[in-house]
Formats: sequence, structure tokens, C-alpha cells
Amino acid sequence: MPAFSDRNPASLSGAVDLSVIPKLSTIGAFEVRRTLPSSKCRSLGPFVFLDQFGPALLTPDKLLDVPPHPHIGLATVTWLFEGEIMHRDSLGSAEIIRPGELNWMTAGCGIVHSERTPEHLRNVESTLFGVQCWVALPIEKQESEPGFTHYSAVEIPRYRAEGVQSIVAIGSVWGVTSPVETTSETILVQVDMEADSQIDIPRGSRERGLYLVSGRISIAGNSFDKEQLIVLHEGVEVSVSATEAARFMLLGGTPLDGRRHMYWNFVHTEKERIEKAKDDWRRHRFATIPGDEDEFTPLPD
Repeated sequence: MPAFSDRNPASLSGAVDLSVIPKLSTIGAFEVRRTLPSSKCRSLGPFVFLDQFGPALLTPDKLLDVPPHPHIGLATVTWLFEGEIMHRDSLGSAEIIRPGELNWMTAGCGIVHSERTPEHLRNVESTLFGVQCWVALPIEKQESEPGFTHYSAVEIPRYRAEGVQSIVAIGSVWGVTSPVETTSETILVQVDMEADSQIDIPRGSRERGLYLVSGRISIAGNSFDKEQLIVLHEGVEVSVSATEAARFMLLGGTPLDGRRHMYWNFVHTEKERIEKAKDDWRRHRFATIPGDEDEFTPLPD
């Protein structure tokens, strides 16, 4: 384990280091479950943030409206199980994301974006359900130019086994490789299992975990219920059995190359850089979003 890691595993078995129960909060119309960062596990591979949002019923008077807000030092990944989100950013990107598609937004030295219910869904009922992750950029990439790439569902490959269907959103596993370009070795896979099915998670990435979205699974004699992060032991092939229909996200990759400081939407190795970003946001020095310039999210107290 890297010296800068805050994780203190207490092994549950030869296959599982620990499990993390998310912190539940309500943000607007949504229940949000946050597993990264936590006191047990500050990061997993390059992932420093993992939220499950929803499932939430949206209505004309209860919509997703996350106004313009900034990021530095990271890449955001949005992955949906249900619903649609309209993404806009200060580069001029405007893209609706749907289930099976992926948005990779590189903040680098600074970007501003908003996330809203698309216009065609604002007067009807709809469901929104998914996860959002932040990937810390490698030290040499923290101040890179911002960027945004949308990958359609046709571009994202799938893997099927008996009773198991997987979408390889990022990275390579089971001989299937995603086209998503990343700045370090990263894996993010949606796995859907029928009851009584089984799949092996290869050794692969140094740090790996399963975020169990729904259902119940068993690993090495340990049973796990939905809505928790299960951190796998390094270097061990892990067999996962579904004791009922289940869905999980496999995530991980290369460990961080140094400790990260986090404040609000800012991630960086240097506290001074975060202070500068805070000041820049207060003084409106970040670029604005074409077509979404009117709102401003203040720094949290």
C-alpha cells in the first residue's frame, strides 16, 4: 500500500480488504450516497470521489438543475442507469448523456460546467439514476488544458457470459477494451448478474473495488447487500456469486502518485493551488458557459 494512502484495511477474507457503507444525504430532489472519499478509504486507484444519485422521480416542479460550478485537477465521469442529463461547459460543449454513454470531462487547470434536466423532459415525469466519479489527474497533468469527450453507447463495448452482462465503460477486462482515453490506468465497468450466476474478477488493476448498486452478492464466503463499496485484495482473482439479481460497478486502477487535497470541487496536490482556485471563483475569473451564464454557485461556507 502506498505510504500516502489513508486506507487502513481490516481484511474480511483473502479476497476482500474492507467494505464501505456510503454516507447518505439529500441534495435537492435527490438522495445521494457517497462512498469516496470516506474515513476508511480515501481513494481507489485514481478515483477520489464516488456518488450514487437516485433513483429519483423528476417532475416539472422537481428537476435536476446543478448550476455552473468549477473544477480543477481532476476528470469527471458521469454514468447513468436511467434518465438523461444535459451537460454544458465553458469550452462550449453541450451534450445530452443517456444510459450506456459516457462523458469524460478533464478539468485540468480549470473548467466550469452545469448539469440539468434536458428541455424535452422538463414538463414530464422521468427517473434519474446513476453514479458520478472523479478521477485525480496525474501530478504532471493537473494543470493540463481542460477538455471534454462524449462517447456514444455504440462506442462502449460489452462483455457477456452465462447469466452476466457487462458494459466496459473504461479500461480493459475479460479481453474487452474501451476506447475511452484516460491519463492513467483506470477501469470502470457496469456488471449485471442474474440470480445464481458467477463471474471472476481478474487480478488486473492494483486497486479494485465493487460498488454494489442493487441486489446481493457473495465473495469468499462473505455476503454483501446493495449500496456499499467492497474493496478487493490486491493481486488476487476474485470470484463473485449473485445470490439474487445484482448490479455492481467495478472500478479502480493505478494508485495515486501522491496525496490529494480536496475542497468542494477542487482536487490538487498543492493546498496553495486550491486557495488560488477559490479566489479565482470568488472573483469570477473562471470562464463562463455559453448559454448558461446567468447563474453562479457560491463557494460553500
